[in-house]
Amino acid sequence: MTFTTAREALDALTRHVPGFPAEGVVFEDLTPVFADADAFRLVIDELAQFCKQLDGEVVAGLDARGFLVGSAVAYSLGQGCLAVRKKGKLPPPVITEEYTLEYGTAALEIPAEGIDIKGKRVVLIDDVLATGGTLTAATDLIRRGGGEVVGYVVILEVDGLGGREKLGDAPLLVLSHDGE
Repeated sequence: MTFTTAREALDALTRHVPGFPAEGVVFEDLTPVFADADAFRLVIDELAQFCKQLDGEVVAGLDARGFLVGSAVAYSLGQGCLAVRKKGKLPPPVITEEYTLEYGTAALEIPAEGIDIKGKRVVLIDDVLATGGTLTAATDLIRRGGGEVVGYVVILEVDGLGGREKLGDAPLLVLSHDGE
């Protein structure tokens, strides 16, 4: 299949899985998008173009699918990539931030030593914006590490869960909304 836009690729390849990971949730599986070379390239190119406009210095990809797109965008822009990990995946010392998901609670961490984001402009990238808990927690982590979040980039947004409102005034790029 040949696509001309990221949106077209997302519409054609995103798999919708009802009842996962919990009843009432429809999981939007981007694995088929990432596995298609043309679709992946279109998505990364569009995300990178927006990130370039934000004039960031570091791309922070959120665990786990944010790693895939964040690292590709950082490489495309010639920037460093910070992996914002789920709790328990990094050796101590770490900075930890707990948050609420639409189906439970979790925590994110970044190293407290060995990286220097003090004074750096950071763009946060994740696959999906739902309640905003993950991106808000990541924002708090970056700020606690001395960095400045200059914008947010996500592939999909689940409408009606209030995530966008929790992010404040920083620029937000969403490639696709659920139900569109």
